[in-house]
Amino acid sequence: MITSVFSKSKPVNYILITSLLVLCFFLYQLARPEWMESGRGIAEKTVILLVLVASLFMVNFITKKNGLSKDNSFAFFLFFIFLILFPKILNDTNIVLSNFFILLSLRRMVSLQSLVTPKEKIFDASLWIFIAALFHFWSILFIILVFISIIFHVAGDYRNWIIPFIAFFAVFTIYILAGLVFDKTLITGLFHKAVFDFDLNYFKNSFHNIALGLYVVLAALFLLGQIFSLPNKPLNLHASYKKFIFFFIIGVVIFLISPNKSNSLLAFTFAPLCVMGANFIELLHKYWMKETVIGIVLLLTIFTFISQL
Repeated sequence: MITSVFSKSKPVNYILITSLLVLCFFLYQLARPEWMESGRGIAEKTVILLVLVASLFMVNFITKKNGLSKDNSFAFFLFFIFLILFPKILNDTNIVLSNFFILLSLRRMVSLQSLVTPKEKIFDASLWIFIAALFHFWSILFIILVFISIIFHVAGDYRNWIIPFIAFFAVFTIYILAGLVFDKTLITGLFHKAVFDFDLNYFKNSFHNIALGLYVVLAALFLLGQIFSLPNKPLNLHASYKKFIFFFIIGVVIFLISPNKSNSLLAFTFAPLCVMGANFIELLHKYWMKETVIGIVLLLTIFTFISQL
């Protein structure tokens, strides 16, 4: 039954998932009602919710626009699943904003394969990444994916290699000027975030371990499924699928090296996993297998979400 709903791309699916995201968001926030005591807290939670919904649709747009999955809602559904699997993300403004800007960058990088206005797309992708780094410093590593995209599509023009540096200096200059005018601690604060921390002892309870364990299993299945099915994909989409694999790897590296570690940092891996997951489910030819996988994932996710309220 669940499979039959999400195996098609209908407006009702998007309304259903968006409504569930809003419901889960408020359930999580109401368990921590301190934010309702000030207008700033209410405004911040409103911004987070709007950006989360925008991120949900951005993942769906990237998937559909570039033909990375069939006509279904699996990627949309999986992004929602990952968000509520780690509900702490729903409270992390910096991660939510940084991830959204990375999605805007990803949109431009994937569309680079059309070879239409490549220089503008390279600049836009780089610009969004450097803006994302202002909210979470190590998201700057996604600039590696910009250079990988250049290698895949437009490596012959030396000017394309210079464009990311132009975007860097544009964001850096504006940020420094803003810091000097409004608050000098913005400048020192950013550089203080540029530290490594490989410590993984951050779990607060066993339900965090359960959520992480489920994530690792799904990530392994989706990644291996994508790698082994790649030769059977249309040749013109190989570069796009490889970008998502590299995207996932960079996201894992960011999780491993970032300070103040928490499961929220895994948000940077959600977009590629959603695309890989949609393709993995499509590979399951038997209906009962799809229903079993989706059903188990949904039930376990609901259980871990409720446990973390």
